[in-house]
Amino acid sequence: MKFINYLKTIDGVSFYPMASLILFTVFFGVVLYWVIKANKNYIENAKNIPLKD
Repeated sequence: MKFINYLKTIDGVSFYPMASLILFTVFFGVVLYWVIKANKNYIENAKNIPLKD
């Protein structure tokens, strides 16, 4: 039996792909907002961490 046949027997299985897409989009949006609004000094400091002694 193929995997798709198992999915057809689950009620409401079409909810999971849409929920995953929404969750990914929200997470990506939050990270993008944080990157745009981040303090430039913080970014510069984090960028130089590997170079510090």
